[in-house]
Amino acid sequence: MTKVGFLGLGRMGAGMAARLIGHVDSLLVHDIAPHTIAALVAKGAEAADSAKALGAQCDIVFTSLPTPAIVRDAMAEIAGGGSPAILCDLSTSGPQLAAELDALLAPRGVASFDAPVSGGIAKAHDGTLSLMVGGPAQHYPRLEPLLERLGKPTFMGETPGAGQTMKLVNNLLGAVAIGVTAEGMAFGIKAGLDPAKMIDVLNQSTGINSATRDKWPKSVLPRTFDFGFAAALSLKDTRLLLDEAEAAEVPLPLGHIIADYLERTLAREGGEADFTAIAKVVEEAAGLNPERPA
Repeated sequence: MTKVGFLGLGRMGAGMAARLIGHVDSLLVHDIAPHTIAALVAKGAEAADSAKALGAQCDIVFTSLPTPAIVRDAMAEIAGGGSPAILCDLSTSGPQLAAELDALLAPRGVASFDAPVSGGIAKAHDGTLSLMVGGPAQHYPRLEPLLERLGKPTFMGETPGAGQTMKLVNNLLGAVAIGVTAEGMAFGIKAGLDPAKMIDVLNQSTGINSATRDKWPKSVLPRTFDFGFAAALSLKDTRLLLDEAEAAEVPLPLGHIIADYLERTLAREGGEADFTAIAKVVEEAAGLNPERPA
């Protein structure tokens, strides 16, 4: 009997945890918000009283949490509850923390994996996320079938933080796509071009990217700015990337530009802003009315 635990039932975690129900012998879940636990219990999961209880009762425990500091504390609490065989962090928490967790857990006989995800809320629910995995290869065959319920995992290597490094690279490219698309669109709109036609042309031309393909049609053109990823979390990830790059002595000027855009977006739109609202900041700087840019 394999008991699996899941800590962190936010917008991404709830969808991923639900994917495991019925595909493991039992799924125990915990979160600081009781209603999120209740929602998963209604689908067939079992409630755990604490992160420590997950460590005491489960063979494999997943975490999906918002910040590196929260991940660090949670992993220590889980490990303090017992000795699960595998702890797998699905959060974007950075390679330095992954190395720190491996150093903490390996002496206890716990295999530590970092497996950050990409794809957003919808893909978390339908099991089509991209997962970037780092950890001990000898234990990966036991973890892989569970990750395949969440999406497509790619084993990046045994170095602690290999998955986290890949995720930060992905996040940089995704955020830069939003920034540069916002700039190009603002320029074209101010010159009198129709924004919907611009997106159609870009998506059949070399300018196509993740922002033109998904974010503009779904959230920017209709002016809903609700793609589903908070600007605050995007800024957290970008700052994490910049810190890691500075430590590695790799200059990332575009990363600093995106961090500035995100900071301005939060200042303009508030703490709950979606990261697609970067477009409003760029439009305003171009002299357009962000409420009616066309």
